[in-house]
Amino acid sequence: MRGKQDSYEDIIHLPRPVSKKHPRMSIENRAAQFAPFAALTGYGAAVDETARQTDKKAELDEDYKEQLDAKLQYLQTHLNEHLCVDITYFQKDEKKEGGAYRSLTGVVKKIDVFGRKLFLEDGKCVCFDDIVMITGDFCRILTGFDD
Repeated sequence: MRGKQDSYEDIIHLPRPVSKKHPRMSIENRAAQFAPFAALTGYGAAVDETARQTDKKAELDEDYKEQLDAKLQYLQTHLNEHLCVDITYFQKDEKKEGGAYRSLTGVVKKIDVFGRKLFLEDGKCVCFDDIVMITGDFCRILTGFDD
């Protein structure tokens, strides 16, 4: 009886057959055949989105709103001084309830009272209703406002 190894002696050293109809498959395509199959495409992203935390927007009291208004009015009347401000604002989340607090620093370019927006020289814009804090060197000039 011949051993298992002996049964292939007649073909083991022959060249690999090459198809005349089909071109040879690249290594990348061959490897792709064995890639894991994701039956629930997007499920992982949905789980991550559900787990992502958002903040609730804080309600400002009337006194604080008046202070913010006074700061905006001061900035409006002193635009030609190119005052630098630090603004903290609430950015609503596009996908779920809540949002996040963001900060930016820049020189005030324009204040649109009717559109209720503050524009910075770098092109950024913040709605008055989203602003929760405005600080900067100009605050020391205003009586009663500290950074």
